[in-house]
Amino acid sequence: MPTYRYSIQTDPDRSAKASARDIDISKKAAREICNTIKGMTIHQCAEYLEEVVEKKAAVPYRRYKRNVGHKSNVVGWSAGRFPVKAASEILKVVRNLENNAENNQLQLDRCRITHAVTLIGTRQKAIFTRAHGRSSPKVRQFVHIELVAEVAEV
Repeated sequence: MPTYRYSIQTDPDRSAKASARDIDISKKAAREICNTIKGMTIHQCAEYLEEVVEKKAAVPYRRYKRNVGHKSNVVGWSAGRFPVKAASEILKVVRNLENNAENNQLQLDRCRITHAVTLIGTRQKAIFTRAHGRSSPKVRQFVHIELVAEVAEV
């Protein structure tokens, strides 16, 4: 069993951390969601991700936007999608972050997400059996999610 560490060091008195390892979601969608929620408060982030799951708010696609349709409710960007599976998994991590911040006795209305990152996880190799005795490789790639919230200075 591997031991995982966070990719950022923070003050434990002013911050809370949460992570999820080896999630089976799209790494591109996870990257776009993490870039969107960075800088939001924990409550704003949870509300936004719930709207994405309900397909009321779209996630702007900034890097992986080739052949992505335009959405009218994306402010400042034209391309966007509704990554429901990735948003629901990241919402679980946000709920965990909220509970960790509460446990660390931080003020939730002043906690902002300062570090939201998607990292490449493990790979699971398999084989597609094809016609005439051939086969093709099939690789599933998992994703790590890390979230850190810190209390903003007054």
